[in-house]
Parts: sequence; structure tokens; C-alpha cells
Amino acid sequence: MFEVEPVEKKQPQGRAVAVDKQFRAFDPHQVLLLPPSLDDWLPEDHLARFVADLVDEVLDLGPVLADYTEKRGYPPYDPRLMLRLLIYGYTTGVRSSRAIERKCADDIAFRYLAAGQAPDFRSISRFRRRHLDALADLFTQSLHLATKLGMVKMGRVALDGTKLQASASKHKAMSYGRLVDKEERIEAEIAWLEAKAQGLLADAEGADKAEDETFGVDGKEADLPAELDRREKRLAKQQAARAQIEAEAAEKARAHAEDKERRRQERAGTGDERAVADAAEQAAANARPKPKAQANFTDPGSRITKNSDGAYIQAYNAQADVDEEHQVITAADVTTNPSDALNDTTMLDQSAANTSVHPKQALVDAGYSSETNLEAARERQLAGGTDTFMATGRLAHDEQVPPAPRGRIPRKATLKERMARKLRTKPGRKAYSRRKAIVEPVFGQIMTCQNGRQLLLRGEDGARGEWRLLAACYNFRKVFQHAQTAGLAAVIA
Repeated sequence: MFEVEPVEKKQPQGRAVAVDKQFRAFDPHQVLLLPPSLDDWLPEDHLARFVADLVDEVLDLGPVLADYTEKRGYPPYDPRLMLRLLIYGYTTGVRSSRAIERKCADDIAFRYLAAGQAPDFRSISRFRRRHLDALADLFTQSLHLATKLGMVKMGRVALDGTKLQASASKHKAMSYGRLVDKEERIEAEIAWLEAKAQGLLADAEGADKAEDETFGVDGKEADLPAELDRREKRLAKQQAARAQIEAEAAEKARAHAEDKERRRQERAGTGDERAVADAAEQAAANARPKPKAQANFTDPGSRITKNSDGAYIQAYNAQADVDEEHQVITAADVTTNPSDALNDTTMLDQSAANTSVHPKQALVDAGYSSETNLEAARERQLAGGTDTFMATGRLAHDEQVPPAPRGRIPRKATLKERMARKLRTKPGRKAYSRRKAIVEPVFGQIMTCQNGRQLLLRGEDGARGEWRLLAACYNFRKVFQHAQTAGLAAVIA
């Protein structure tokens, strides 16, 4: 339209001129002449190869296989396949059954472990729930494997606890006082609905008219029974939660009364078990829950507790006893009590039973400090030679432990005072300073590398089984790192 003079085309400034470069051959539609092998797609030192050899040649699968007693039915997936996927998933932080199903299609390592198969998430979830006890038993096998490699010395162990978020919301919990109030209101609503339904049924002649007035012209007769059914189900859940709180209060009162009566008899130099039982039953009968005692409708075994960040969460209290040599977990358990004080003796006893050796030193956090645990520590030293270092209080940030006072220990010093003095000595401070370096990194690796901050299974048994599976996979990862130099053949031998 407009006449313009032709202009010579210029190359953009700063950009190199393309040359006739030869690239490597790339053909996305190339058909393979030979079928591919998944074995060629992973490095020789890959964790997935270790897991495959571990399941196929090292672990005892008897507890899992013993559960298959019925010959009829469609053939299930091979337990070795499912164990491979679960162990590798829980080791690498892929714990959800749906996530494992996706990985079997997207991830080379999972495809290698599944030998090209792709079990659906329901099969994975059912296998995990069905064989939960056998999966938890893998923890003991992992500990024995680490001991066989010389990774467990039991010279010094550290005990601590951490809060694992339950598969339930804290907003689904209700206090005992509110439960009582809600039950009364729902019972009154149910009584009103039942009376209304009976009145409608009794008035046979005016049934249609009454239904139109009650339900509306287009209403259904089933609306009232459905509303009644919903309230009855809600009442049943609340009554179950109330019964749980009352049973826990009674059990706590029973245990406290038994301990109190036995202590009284020890001071008096007598021993009457009948009196102990009577005191316990009377205390249980008179026990009344605190108004703020709570129960959760989704996961009744979990409790609202404060985590390390100071936030209140619906959680379980996970315990771990860790050996210093290679930070191998020697004991793992889960409790519903937010306090650590009740777990000191049971965890150290479990550690000694799992390894058949009493540790020379036990480093215990201040959360376990109690007169009962200090007495148990003294008896443990006399029986098994375990020297316990238990903090009797918490220090502020950057606060230094004061030196121990000079002179002899007073004869009237309590066990707590003696332990506090012991931790203020140079050997005591040196030994206890190792506690955080032994056990805290273990929790950090499980929370981050294994995605173990929140549980997937509900109930105390489910939480315990999943925590022990996490601990087992943590130990297997430690064995893998240690066995990379010697090879798995040395482990099998």
C-alpha cells in the first residue's frame, strides 16, 4: 500500500549464528527390537536392589505366609511383592497406598520392585492392615540384622519420645462435661421425636392430613425415622466416648490406689494382697473423670497433646531407644499417655530384651523424671549394671549446668537430689551431653526422610504397628548405608 525502500535484514545483536551441528540420534517413536529389562534401569548400588535382596533372601516371611490358610478364591499378590513396595515406600517417605499405586506406574524403582505389576491401592491397604503384626515384627528383624553387622554395641543408649499426629482432627474431640450435656439434649430430642412418631401412627383416621402438616405436601414418611436414626447414632457415639473416658479414669484410680496401698504396707512391714485389691476396686468405683477429659470420635485412642512447637494436636506418644554406635533403634513403642514418665522402665526393658544385653549407660530426658523411675534406675544398676543419667529439670536456652558442690553427699539426700548432683559432675555432664546427638537426629530423619510426622492408621494397635514399621525401615536404611562397603552378601553370610 505504501512504497518503502528495501532494507537489508540484520542479524540480532549478541546472538550467535546457528551452525550445521550434528546431534545425537533422538527418535521418541523408535520401537525396541528386544524387550527391555527393568534390571538394567537401576544402578547397582540403588536402595531398591537392597530392598529386593533383603525381602527375597534375608527376612523371615513366615509370619506373613502363615496368615494364608484358605486355598479358595482368586490368587492374591505375592507377599514378597507387597513387602518390597511397603518397605521401600516407608523408607523413602512414600507411605500412602494411593501414592504407592501411582509410583508403580511412574517410578522406575517401584516398577523394578513390583516386576512391572501394578497392585491397586485397595490391595496395598488391605495387605498392610491384615499383616500389621507381621510388619511390626520387621523391627525386631531389622535390629537383629544390624546387630549381626556389629552396628549395635549397647554401650550407651538414649531414650526419648515424640508426638505423632493421629489420623484424626482435634475438632472431632469432645470433653467429658460437654458429652454429658450433649447426651441429655439428644436424649430429649429423641424422646420428642419418638412421641411425635407414635402420635402420628395412633391417629389412623387423620394420617394423611397429619403427615401433610408434619412433613409438608411433598414430604416423605421416611423423613422422621431418618432424623430419629441420625440422632440415635450420634447418641451411641457419644455414649461410647463417655464410657471410654470413665473407664480410663477408673483404671487410673485403680492403679494409683494399688500403688498407694502397697507403699503403705511396705512401710508397715505387712503384705495383704486382698487389701490391695479392695482399695483398688473402691477407688475405681468412686472415680469420676475430670470435666476437661476428652475423647475423639474419629480415633478414640489418640489424645490432644502439645508438640515440640507448643501447638496442641491430636496425637500419639511415640517412644524410641537408640544405640549410640550407629544410631540404630533398639526399642520402639507407642502409648496414649502424653507424658513420657510412664515409659522409662518398659522401654529400657524392651531394649534389653530385644538385644539380650543391658546397656552400660542410659541417657534419659527430663520428661521421664519421677521418684518411681529413679528407684527403678537404682534397681536396674544393681541388677544389670546400667548407669542411668536422668535429667531432673529442664535448662533454659544457653543455660549452663552449674558445677557439682564439693564434699560428701548428705545421707538424707533424696534420689532426685543425688541424680541432680551426679549430672553436675564432669563425667555426668560429658555423658548426658551426648543424649541429643544420639536420639534427636533419629526423629528428624524419620519425620523428614520417611515422611513419618503423621500416622495413617487409626487405633492404638494401628499406631504402634505403623511406628514400628517406620522404625524398622529406618534401621534397614542404616544397614543399607553400612552394607554398601561390604555388600549384602556379607550380611547374608
